[in-house]
Amino acid sequence: MVNAHKIKQEICEIGRRIYAKGFAAANDGNISVRISENEVLCTPTMHCKGFLTPEDIATVDMTGKQIAGRKKRSSEAMLHLEIYKQRADIKSVVHCHPPHATAFAVAREPIPQCVLPEVEVFLGDVPIARYETPGGQAFADTIIPFVHKTNVMLLANHGTVSYGESVERAYWWTEILDAYCRILLLAHQLGRVQSVGEQKERELLELKKGWGYSDPRNTPEYKNCDVCGNDIFRDSWKDAGVERQAFNSAPPASPQVAAATGDQEALIRAITDRVLEALSQQAG
Repeated sequence: MVNAHKIKQEICEIGRRIYAKGFAAANDGNISVRISENEVLCTPTMHCKGFLTPEDIATVDMTGKQIAGRKKRSSEAMLHLEIYKQRADIKSVVHCHPPHATAFAVAREPIPQCVLPEVEVFLGDVPIARYETPGGQAFADTIIPFVHKTNVMLLANHGTVSYGESVERAYWWTEILDAYCRILLLAHQLGRVQSVGEQKERELLELKKGWGYSDPRNTPEYKNCDVCGNDIFRDSWKDAGVERQAFNSAPPASPQVAAATGDQEALIRAITDRVLEALSQQAG
């Protein structure tokens, strides 16, 4: 049996954490937990997430209709429901506006890869979903291209959404992401962000696989890809208006690594970079 009251208490606790971290100003953000095939608990609209009580939590069905609760459900419930429809393994969704991560969403700047080991293991590549007016099904549909390949994403000009097997896990991914984005912005002020490199990144991906965390880069589809110099979501950038401006991509794989993995595109880029570097030195 599901203890709905206990889950409501957990939602309120995560709401307090979100508010305390500055991830949700005023009445920002929303949290939900799926408790049955057709029932989802969710936070109410127009209420500060830092001061909720279990009695404030609404219940909706999988169409978005409110079926219980004294306060009106979140206006962005459809986003949560679409994630549940797409991913049967997901039990909780957290949406908020963490400042550092949201800065990347507002700038539509891809988040650099192959930099921080913990981020590579727990998050992996983070996509940016295209902008849509919040609230309706069109907004909810923006996550569909990415929802099966990640547990956290940026919503262009809006914020973040993360999801997992519990409300605490769903929240973790957002906290990790915002901490990482803060580190990136601080490192950028110092002058540069260094990559761990292709070979070390593949070691991290092996650790990730061993610990049971999924990552598209560990699937046959991306077996021969340059895992640092490329972005697995780059085909979506044009539609979402995403473009590298503040941060450069990680260096391409060395010719040796590219050749070993069979990544011809990376091999060509690496050789070209070496030739251009040599020509530059000769000209100097």
